[in-house]
Amino acid sequence: MIDALSMFFGPQPVLTPALVAGNLVLSCLLSLVFALVYQYTFRGFTYSRSYIHTMVIGSMVTCMLIMAVGNNLARGMGILGTLAIIRFRTPVRDPRDAMFLFACLGVGISCGAGMPLVAAMGTGIINLVALFLHWTPFASRREYEGMLRFTMPAQDDQAERDVQDILVRYCSSFYLLGMRDAEQGNCLEFSYQVRLLDPAYQKDLVEAFKQSNRFEDVVLLMQRTTIEL
Repeated sequence: MIDALSMFFGPQPVLTPALVAGNLVLSCLLSLVFALVYQYTFRGFTYSRSYIHTMVIGSMVTCMLIMAVGNNLARGMGILGTLAIIRFRTPVRDPRDAMFLFACLGVGISCGAGMPLVAAMGTGIINLVALFLHWTPFASRREYEGMLRFTMPAQDDQAERDVQDILVRYCSSFYLLGMRDAEQGNCLEFSYQVRLLDPAYQKDLVEAFKQSNRFEDVVLLMQRTTIEL
């Protein structure tokens, strides 16, 4: 109990210009590592250069605030009240983006608190885990999965048999999502959720439908669980 109180009410370490600059530079360098790993492993569409800058600058700002607070509880409450006035309304859609930003803030806190070993080891281990998750199919459940759409003549039994034969030949599983009338009822448009046996079968699947001469407007859209539209 006494040790815990001494962390908040003990004497504040003397901050020299070299120590302050060193903490800020270390925070910047480590957050740059997070930024590079994030940029390398990014798979979405909404890439933001300003978000990368926010990671680096946010880490340094956090480091500065931690050094400014030190062990002074009253000063910390004052800074907390000041920051409460500022409202950040920028939405972070991907939880993974939030974790990278939070990791950079953690680096700033560690550097500002005078624990560079924690900041350096945390940066290395967390980024190694991020790269491992990026390179491996961990938590992936829909490999080689796509959306197949085509139109065929209505009430054509042979076309229905061709659909089943082609899907069984190239897909490990398939599911009819929907069907609707097309061309004033003369044709039917089908939508299938398909899982290919092999990713190389994408072109073969489309060519098989086209060579049958019973299907039109054949479209195959491959899906990825890491991309959100």
